[in-house]
Amino acid sequence: MARRKKSNKKADETLVDIIEVRDNAQNFFERNQTLVFGVLTAAVLLVGGIFAYNNFYKAPQAEEAVEQMMQAQYQFERDSFALALTNPGGGALGFLDIIESYGGTPSGNIAKYYAGVSYLNIGEYEAAIDLLNGFSPSGDITPIMKNGVLGDAYSELGDYDEAFRYYQKAVNAGDNEVLTTYYLKKLGLLHERNGEFAEAKEAYERIKNEFPTTTEGAQIDKYISRVTQ
Repeated sequence: MARRKKSNKKADETLVDIIEVRDNAQNFFERNQTLVFGVLTAAVLLVGGIFAYNNFYKAPQAEEAVEQMMQAQYQFERDSFALALTNPGGGALGFLDIIESYGGTPSGNIAKYYAGVSYLNIGEYEAAIDLLNGFSPSGDITPIMKNGVLGDAYSELGDYDEAFRYYQKAVNAGDNEVLTTYYLKKLGLLHERNGEFAEAKEAYERIKNEFPTTTEGAQIDKYISRVTQ
């Protein structure tokens, strides 16, 4: 694919946008906590209800796991990611212990996602990838969330080919105006980094045309203008 040279200033701006995905991910969670936690809680309750109905032997364990995870979720919401992983306080288990002790429950599965995001935020990217690969998403939104965070982890490792692959999977996994636009923008940034400005423009213009009222949509014109010649 043909690549055109841009100014050093623009190249540096794009690279900074790419390598600061940790901060972007944290800001995303801060802006969209209601969406993220609502989706994960609903997944636990729905799958947990089916699980309990079908298997009375493990139903008490599933309920116990939900209760154990509350303190770790609290620390996660406070951005205390290291505490959420191992020592959330009050005698409660961290996400890692929940995974080990309740791995067969819906909460044990969701804890893998929380743990993966926590590792991403403390700079343990390989660990984040391992945990996220073990998370089994369901429904319309959690597949987007899983693939998007995997893309962030690979971006932090400098593996932009894998990052692109997972951002693309996130975009294709569903059609949510918050999540889809967020990862469409990251696809555009990766295209910019690779000098693929027509493809970057295509991603940005999709945001402009399909999701103009989102946070990314309100700011997308400046990204379109810098890849347009």
